[in-house]
Amino acid sequence: MDRLDNTIRPYAWGSTTAIPGLLGVEPNGQPQAEMWMGAHPGAPSRTPRGPLDEVIEEAPEQELGKHTVAKFGPRLPFLLKILAAGAPLSLQVHPNLDQAKEGYADEEFRGIPIDAPHRNYKDANHKPELICALTEFEGLCGFRAPDAAAEQLAGLDVDSLKPYVDLLRAHPEEAALREVLTAILSADREDMAGTVAEAAAACERLGGVYAPYAELAHHFPGDPGVIAAMLLNHVRLQPGEALFLGAGVPHAYLNGLGVEIMANSDNVLRCGLTPKHVDVPELLRVVRFEAGDPGVLRPEASPDGEEVYETPIDEFRLSRYVLPEGAAPHDLTLTTPQILLCTAGSVRAGEYVLGPGESVFVPADEKAEVSGPGTVFRATVVV
Repeated sequence: MDRLDNTIRPYAWGSTTAIPGLLGVEPNGQPQAEMWMGAHPGAPSRTPRGPLDEVIEEAPEQELGKHTVAKFGPRLPFLLKILAAGAPLSLQVHPNLDQAKEGYADEEFRGIPIDAPHRNYKDANHKPELICALTEFEGLCGFRAPDAAAEQLAGLDVDSLKPYVDLLRAHPEEAALREVLTAILSADREDMAGTVAEAAAACERLGGVYAPYAELAHHFPGDPGVIAAMLLNHVRLQPGEALFLGAGVPHAYLNGLGVEIMANSDNVLRCGLTPKHVDVPELLRVVRFEAGDPGVLRPEASPDGEEVYETPIDEFRLSRYVLPEGAAPHDLTLTTPQILLCTAGSVRAGEYVLGPGESVFVPADEKAEVSGPGTVFRATVVV
């Protein structure tokens, strides 16, 4: 196995203290949003043998195992991250696999540069993802029932929101959510800025369940995404709880520290809460207009101590072990590739001792024993 040296991404929404606090280092005063662990070409982890993407490229079956290569091709199918939100991320959705393939092929055919600010599809892959809270973690996930969204908006007593309230109450679920989101994102920006300002003032005055939207308006004054966000479920995860985000589900992370895992893709369609490009027609093609409970996940414990976060996709599988002091080592050897990430205590993985925020890559079939005391997350695939 190889100890990983990982890149920290300094996105503007990142916390200045959370990742340094986890790593036990002094903050440098700059936002530190994400630490990437994996073989994504944008920021591959570094190993003693070279960048992880190049290590895998040189011997894919040796590193990933023949079953992984047969199912996913000669690349690591997932990207593992530590995510530290100090401010809200953009309101966004991810395409399904067919939509990603179609969208990527279309933009390639039209000759849109891969780094163009108006480009939607960076690759031809989908991007299901799972976020597991390390601290209390706040986010928005999936649509509320139209009646609940109507009640939320009506409670602000803002005249320009009343047409949206009426639409939400008058139509079947899918049509109501589609019409209202379309109207919000297509409205005149100057008129909408006034509506957002009125709504923000009401949220500030009312507090309670409205407080998160006042905070959004503080970060993104006049942004239609503030109103769109009120159509979504507000979620507060406790440490160890998780959310799975499938294709077409609108969501935004608001604050907190967590372990995130996703299919190895960078495809994001934004709905708001951002100065970046919002392609409304393409967004509306991708969004699933279905209301429902966001489905907070809690890990399911197995007899060997592994706690698994069950998801319906195969590109990744996330679990954790809480390892007591003095217990016999756990044998984690698999026929698939793994990344092991320590998040608390001191974990011995093979020849390495890992502190919080430190990780190793374990090739397929490589002997992998871990012991504590500490907590280790295991990322692998399903074959």
